[in-house]
Amino acid sequence: MWFEHPHIRQLVELALAEDIGTGDHATLATLDSAAVGTAHVTAKSLAVLCGAPLFAQVLQRVDPRLQVRAHFPEGTLVQSRTVALDIEGPLASILTAERTALNFLQRLSGVATLTHAYVQAVAGTRARIADTRKTLPGFRSLDKYAVRTGGGANHRTALDAGILVKENHTFAAGSVSEAVRRARLVGSHLLRVEVEVESLADLQLALDAGAEVVLLDNMTLDQLRAAVALTAGRALLEASGNMTLDRVRSVAETGVDLISVGALTHSAVAADFSLRLQGA
Repeated sequence: MWFEHPHIRQLVELALAEDIGTGDHATLATLDSAAVGTAHVTAKSLAVLCGAPLFAQVLQRVDPRLQVRAHFPEGTLVQSRTVALDIEGPLASILTAERTALNFLQRLSGVATLTHAYVQAVAGTRARIADTRKTLPGFRSLDKYAVRTGGGANHRTALDAGILVKENHTFAAGSVSEAVRRARLVGSHLLRVEVEVESLADLQLALDAGAEVVLLDNMTLDQLRAAVALTAGRALLEASGNMTLDRVRSVAETGVDLISVGALTHSAVAADFSLRLQGA
């Protein structure tokens, strides 16, 4: 299972060590260690469920006797006040694992929920919603999984996953044309060359230099429409910058292929889930 990757296991270990410290004193003081029962995890607002397998992994790392049952598949839009998961086993272990497990579930579900909203906003257009590398350090694979779960697409997972010539690269190379030329010299046939531009003139230079993808940075709707007409299918066009939910539909209707939204991972609000014991 993907969530069993060593990096994810290490992240879980770090999170549990951070939260538990030398011991869960409140739980040790108030609960009978032999008490067993059930807990419900309930969505307190509309949310796309994401991270249930990781939630279970956290609980079972604390106590392998804990059993988790998800009521819905990953990616399901869960209504408010709906029980999303059940946990059975030692109550003390449930409470010790509770906050760490919920933190993962709420973070991932929050990213998936925001992504879902953007994807729905552009439904019926050709545009795909994509993430960026503006992720929580150490959480990139999880954040990008959450974007996929919400219906979005992943941009580069890391610097080695593609060639994106940004404005600072262009400045250092001297021009868009020279930056793309250099990128094409070092890039293999497996790596597309994408270049960021801020004007239609630079878009023309990028196309003439053979860029396969062009990132249109902070362009107006009129500029985006003109860019689509100028490109005429010779390259993929990615719109970026100031991509709010209120604006994204208008951007999609210009005809661009991709819309990258940093907010999916750097500004998503955690989904609200609560855990309550149901009895011993």
